[in-house]
Amino acid sequence: MSTEVLRYAAFTTSDGRGGNPAGVVLDADGLDAAAMQEIAADLGYSETAFLFPRDHEPNVYDVRFFAPRQEVPFCGHATIASGVALVERHPAAELVFHTPAGLVTVNTERTDHGLVAELTSVSPRVRLAPPGLVGPVLRALGWSPGDLDPDYPVRLANAGSEHLVLVTRTRARLADLHYDFDALAALMQEHELITVLLVWPEGRKLFHARNPFAGSGVVEDPATGAAAAAFGGYLRDLHIIGASAEFTICQGVDMGRPSRIDVSVLRGEPGVRVRGAASAIPA
Repeated sequence: MSTEVLRYAAFTTSDGRGGNPAGVVLDADGLDAAAMQEIAADLGYSETAFLFPRDHEPNVYDVRFFAPRQEVPFCGHATIASGVALVERHPAAELVFHTPAGLVTVNTERTDHGLVAELTSVSPRVRLAPPGLVGPVLRALGWSPGDLDPDYPVRLANAGSEHLVLVTRTRARLADLHYDFDALAALMQEHELITVLLVWPEGRKLFHARNPFAGSGVVEDPATGAAAAAFGGYLRDLHIIGASAEFTICQGVDMGRPSRIDVSVLRGEPGVRVRGAASAIPA
């Protein structure tokens, strides 16, 4: 029996352009890890989500995420895509996803521009990068320590998957991304990084980002919801934003796939909320 693989773009702009393509399998019962990995590799998107409906628990799913080369613990854009795909077929007030990283909830809203989904991540954790990581990553990127903004210290941030956060002083540095793929891939695999999150702050409410994803065989992600959630935790942990705050991440512009990710942290809520539109990719 063939497996139906849906294709959605998540974190599209208001006119439906851009976004990050994701594969979605709404009922993956009967698929083992090898089969899921093969589907994800054949599809070639940065991630494909595989959903396993729980018996007698409406709107509750076990979810696994596969990149072309490996399984990853959490993927934000495939979660947004899955939420929209499910609600298009079976309206629901809330979806509950049990992921390898922990429990993630998804709510949807119908707007003038289509369905928008909002996930609430697991509680982020932020820590210092280990010795021997930052220097080699900068060399692989072709960056220098002087390219980094001292107001945004280098950290590892995780809201379901691990990201190295590097904030640059200038938009020009962010735009000029030509890196050593093999060297960065090796470092990311060694340190179990899902992406390197490269950011330029236009202001406290608007950030521009790029996400090399070399460790999983993808040069760059046009929209990375997991990294956006991790960055929300990073900003809160370092008191760059308050206990409650909202901001937007623009990503994918330099790839020709402009994407919009809206992020919010709420006082007393451990997880970070990440919101975006998604729509089916025409066959």
